[in-house]
Amino acid sequence: MGMSHAYGPAPDRQEMISLIRSAVERGVTFFDTAQAYGPFTNEELVGVALAPFRGQVAIATKFGIKIDPGGQQIVDSRSECIKQSVEGSLERLRVEAIDLLYQHRVDPEVPIEDVAGA
Repeated sequence: MGMSHAYGPAPDRQEMISLIRSAVERGVTFFDTAQAYGPFTNEELVGVALAPFRGQVAIATKFGIKIDPGGQQIVDSRSECIKQSVEGSLERLRVEAIDLLYQHRVDPEVPIEDVAGA
């Protein structure tokens, strides 16, 4: 998350790509991100950084936070939002499948059975 936003100005993108790749070379095999980080830019960063290591690492990302036109983050785990989120994450991460997908925040408006079903 901090590679794209949240803890002051975003660091240099190329330096962050190099850092992630260096982590893989040192044995790190699990990376976690979310569409809400940036928003969207952290998934793009992770996707670019890990492209040379497909099959060697696992990538986790999250759904359940929608970004409105004003940039506000809104909890939303309706099935159509989950599906849209996953489609965008697959594209940004440059993968055909997400290794671990989970709900970023519980949506009190959507029964958990509906979330799991989606």
